[in-house]
Amino acid sequence: MYIAIVVLLLVFGVGLLLAEMFLLPGFGIAGISGFGCLAGSVVVAYLKLAPVYAWAGHVTLAAALLLTALSIYAFVRGRAIEKMALETQIDSKVELADPGKKINNLKKEANTEDAK
Repeated sequence: MYIAIVVLLLVFGVGLLLAEMFLLPGFGIAGISGFGCLAGSVVVAYLKLAPVYAWAGHVTLAAALLLTALSIYAFVRGRAIEKMALETQIDSKVELADPGKKINNLKKEANTEDAK
């Protein structure tokens, strides 16, 4: 029972951290909840599983760190981030006015070019 809770908290924690880093802006509810789930899984492993399995807490702590690092690495190196990225190129140019021209002359030039 407690093993399932630890595993679920690990999965939800890593998922929430990934969502916070790559989908949601800022450091908000998802990031705090992700850290809370990861910490909760380690706490449950140390408190509930350690009397039965002495190594459970250490393994859970190592798994949380390793799983978080590997999932971030896989997400960055994979094609998922490329699908979410915006790839727009702007090809237009804006002609700047000469320093000696007056604003009235620029308005006249713009009106004459619009009339063409």
